[in-house]
Parts: sequence; C-alpha cells; structure tokens
Amino acid sequence: MSAHYYVWYRVQAGTEAEAETAVRSLQARLACRSGVSGRLLKKRDAAETWMEVYEGVAEPQSFERQLRELAERYDVEMFLDGGRHVECFIGETDVIRSCGKGDE
Repeated sequence: MSAHYYVWYRVQAGTEAEAETAVRSLQARLACRSGVSGRLLKKRDAAETWMEVYEGVAEPQSFERQLRELAERYDVEMFLDGGRHVECFIGETDVIRSCGKGDE
C-alpha cells in the first residue's frame, strides 16, 4: 500500500504570489529528492485555502522528513495564516472500475 499526503493551509492575503513561488520551489526540490511529484490546489470558493497533494509515496518516513525540511528551507510558514496541516492516508493507487455494458 502506498501513502498519500494532503497538506492544507490558509495563505495570508497579499502574499499569494510569494507563497506560490515558495511552494512550487519546495515541490520541485521534493520531486528531485523523493521522486514524488506534488500538485498545488486552491479551494474553489475560498482562494486563500490551498492544498498540496502527494500520492504514491513509497517511503513515508523519508518523505515526511524531506517535506518538513523543505518547508523550513523555503520559509513557507511566513506566508500563512496559521500553520500547515499534514494528513497521511494509506491505500491503493489504482482505480478499480467494474462497469457492465450499458452502464454510464
């Protein structure tokens, strides 16, 4: 089973551009180090709420350490209203589809 990480937080108004640069830099470096590419999402009805998504993490302990170190290195917290909330879920990465003929 793979580990999947969801990191959510609120960005301070007026710091969105700087925050995005910091987060995308963190994600690029993390992908190089861990082999896990992240996505950055912004909540539809609350643009200040962001989520980083990292799926299919094979080595959770190493990944968590690197994620923490890089968030500090790129000083991501300075752009936030509150802290980063890191959640980890485990499960399969494949989507199982079982649709019969005519199911839509």
